Amino acid sequence: MTDEKRSIELEIEVQGTPEEVWQAIATGPGISSWYVPHTVEEKAGGAMSASFGPGPEMQVNGRVAEWDPPRRMLMDGGEGVEGLAFEWFVEAKDGGSCIVRLVNSGFGNGDPWDDQYDAMHEGWKIFLANLALHCEHFRGEVARPSLPMAMVSGSPEERWQQLTHRLGLPSAFETGDQLTVTAPDGSSMAGSVVGAMEGRYVLVLVSEPVRGTAFIAAEAYAADAVGLSIWTYLYGEDGAAFSEANETGWHELLTDL
Repeated sequence: MTDEKRSIELEIEVQGTPEEVWQAIATGPGISSWYVPHTVEEKAGGAMSASFGPGPEMQVNGRVAEWDPPRRMLMDGGEGVEGLAFEWFVEAKDGGSCIVRLVNSGFGNGDPWDDQYDAMHEGWKIFLANLALHCEHFRGEVARPSLPMAMVSGSPEERWQQLTHRLGLPSAFETGDQLTVTAPDGSSMAGSVVGAMEGRYVLVLVSEPVRGTAFIAAEAYAADAVGLSIWTYLYGEDGAAFSEANETGWHELLTDL
């Protein structure tokens, strides 16, 4: 039995003042640097949008329902619109860091909602870890996100094995491992592993040939559906050029699996 009032509640400690962290979680350029491309009208009642990929079905529009910088923000689908809502809290800590707390509510009943709840719960853990990397290493900068993804059948573990083999990578990683992968344009992208779940994903702090973060993942979306991702968030003009040169190639690699 499910509860229509259930929610995902997660928190993470990140570096920065409340004002700096607020820029990362409550502005379009900030959110785009660790999650998916966003636009945000920075006021209560303002419009917001999120792009999860090409095509109109991948565009999500909503509003900034409540706006209290740098402490709290609520995003939802609009007045009277049922569906998911995202409430963010920022709490300052001693030592120059903050606790960021997310409450993702609005999940309904039934198997499709159960699948979405499970997928988003796992996905948010990766994205919040990426937020922490952004705040620690690139605070105040803006990344160019590149989000190639393909939906395939099978189990995450099986598809993870295939994806890492195709990329010439081991299937298991430890924090601190050095990772190098050949990009579609023939160049190498290298960095250090900062997080991983065996058989599911690896999160990388990219250092060569550009600066940024990346994660490679095989995420369960339903009983027999897996989302394969090679997502990068790269900084500077060189980072944008690298993303543009390889985005189509990454997507083709994923869809060929």
